[in-house]
Amino acid sequence: MIGVTAESAPLRDASEVADFARNSFRPAGGDRVGVELEFLVFDRTDVTGQVPVARVEQALPPLLPGGSKVTFEPGGQLELSGPAGSLPLMLTALEADVAAARDALHAEGLALAGVGLDPVRPARRQLTLPRYDAMAEFLGRPYGALMMCSTASIQVNLDLGDRPAARWERAHALGPMLLAAFANSPLSDGRPCGWMSGRQAVWDNLDPTRTSPVPRSGDPAADWAEYLLNARLMLVREADDHYRTIRDGSTFRDWLESGGPRLPTAEDLAYHATTVFPPVRPRGWLEIRYLDAQHPSAWPVCVAVTYALITDDRAADTAMAAVEPHRHAWAAAARCGLADPRLGRAAETCFRAALDALPRLGADAALVGAVAAFADRHVTPGRSPAADLTLEGLL
Repeated sequence: MIGVTAESAPLRDASEVADFARNSFRPAGGDRVGVELEFLVFDRTDVTGQVPVARVEQALPPLLPGGSKVTFEPGGQLELSGPAGSLPLMLTALEADVAAARDALHAEGLALAGVGLDPVRPARRQLTLPRYDAMAEFLGRPYGALMMCSTASIQVNLDLGDRPAARWERAHALGPMLLAAFANSPLSDGRPCGWMSGRQAVWDNLDPTRTSPVPRSGDPAADWAEYLLNARLMLVREADDHYRTIRDGSTFRDWLESGGPRLPTAEDLAYHATTVFPPVRPRGWLEIRYLDAQHPSAWPVCVAVTYALITDDRAADTAMAAVEPHRHAWAAAARCGLADPRLGRAAETCFRAALDALPRLGADAALVGAVAAFADRHVTPGRSPAADLTLEGLL
């Protein structure tokens, strides 16, 4: 048929979803890490006011020295996406870009704040792209608006390595401990919100078919295929600039089996996969999505510990044994952080394993020292960064 491509041809059945899922886990080897850092931006003279995206864009240099890509989230959150590479090279490049962005914004009276949830301003969307319009309609208020406009995170992207299933399992099992160790969003509307990770609390109140962890049976590709089939449809792209929000609760499986008003295509499936947001998402690499944004000087610790515990086999073995009883303690991690004694003890063991592994992974003495200092300040006393966060400390 003229004009029909592999992407636009209708999917035959669920076996093609399984093929898509297998491709998401195709072993690529390597141990590269890439990081996407989100920050809130404040006016230093008025922290309650929203900073227009245009003002931030004008303040930033046209090119950052480390080559990071600059984008913005719907509420105006600034995102810096550094090029993937070895841990030392990636950190060097991204640290230079964060410093350049921070200095440029400071010169214009703005502050770069690493915190997981806006502590004082209401959710207000700045970007009005058609995709965001459809997402906002689907997700609703208050939590959809908060997620889109008021949250910020660190996303750590890891190569699948030679054993994708092992890294997939580690990334999930370590999640509650890492969430607790780096919980950094205790404030909302200018007062404590009752959670060490208020950002995670926001995510927990969204559509669970697209935000809960992927159930795991030991076959990552099969589990990912089932997750995609069972996730509710958020939107259907009808043209390059038009999206139809789906509000009837139907899933991708329903669409595939009913075929109406048209059969989904491979392109529809790929797009659907970008609208589900589990804590760990496979895309030919692993996206670790459950970490709160950190202070501009502290994010390398978060990245280094996450990388070490998932990619270094010796560190991972120790860490997995420590977190085994608590691998599903997401709610406790978000509410209590390291004040939960079970997670606190597991974190102590995990940080010791990470400190042992980092020199093997090429980390220099400065990074190892920063991780040790973080452990002394937060992990040993059982105090997540959120426990010490104040409005004044953000700026």
